[in-house]
Amino acid sequence: MVNSTLSYFILGAYLHVGTLKYLYFMLTSLLYFVIIIANSSLIVVICLNRSLHEPMFLFLCSLFVNELYGSTGLFPSLLVQILSDIHTVSVPFCFLQIFSLYTYVNVEFCNLAVMSYDRYLAICYPLQYNTCMTFNKVFLFIIFVWLYSFVKFLITLSLNICLTLCGNTINSLYCHNYLVVKLACSDTKVNNIYGLFGVVLTIVVPLLPILFSYMKILKVCFSGSKQMRQKAVSTCTPHLASLLNFSFGCSFEILQSRFDMTSVPSVVRIILSLYFVILQPLLNPVMFGLQMSKIRNTCKHLFCYKVLSGHTDQT
Repeated sequence: MVNSTLSYFILGAYLHVGTLKYLYFMLTSLLYFVIIIANSSLIVVICLNRSLHEPMFLFLCSLFVNELYGSTGLFPSLLVQILSDIHTVSVPFCFLQIFSLYTYVNVEFCNLAVMSYDRYLAICYPLQYNTCMTFNKVFLFIIFVWLYSFVKFLITLSLNICLTLCGNTINSLYCHNYLVVKLACSDTKVNNIYGLFGVVLTIVVPLLPILFSYMKILKVCFSGSKQMRQKAVSTCTPHLASLLNFSFGCSFEILQSRFDMTSVPSVVRIILSLYFVILQPLLNPVMFGLQMSKIRNTCKHLFCYKVLSGHTDQT
């Protein structure tokens, strides 16, 4: 198991920036604040407005909850490390952060896969949609996405905790599963095999229903009316943009952790390593909030109602 003498890990990717750390702290705090406000606002809007209690918006609510979950797994620790001159984290906290970030990635991909299937039913089988996608099925999908992700990575974490580590320096801004395994001086064959299997379960398996759904949607669009094509574009554009953005972010992180990137400037490596857990929670509320007319109109209605009620109280 993890060395009994090993009580902390050193995060070796932080740069010495002097007094600029206070500027970085303020900028990072602002990003975290915007992410919390944006995602929490849309969760509240969806939960409070009964007209948004539809499968598509319930899946979006699960997606926004996951953005808060993943951001909280990174930002509080990141803020502490920015201000600190000694970049260390305890072993239990490190494994907890690994668990939260990796389950965040898994839930994100699975949630996007379920959303693509929902769009496939809505566009290809509009008359049967309400009978195929009932509220019970929606909640079962959401519960399955979260339980599947947690159980899958609990197995990975239990395998890693049993490793004997011969070092404690992780060349990253946060705790990284693959980099912890690389510190092991015991046999990591089982960890590596399950790690590859885990990548397939996390990325490849969710991509299969996404590809299937969009192949069917494209087929219907090409053979359907102009109105059908407009409906497909309006509902699928934010989903595709979110999927591509998150896939690029995860690809950057995989490349950086597994290949020698010393020739790349440090600032670029830092941005690429944080891309998947900063840009996704920032862009998703914007993309879905602006593109989905029901969410946009509901937000306008709530805002105008508060403004008018406040004005009435003053008069």
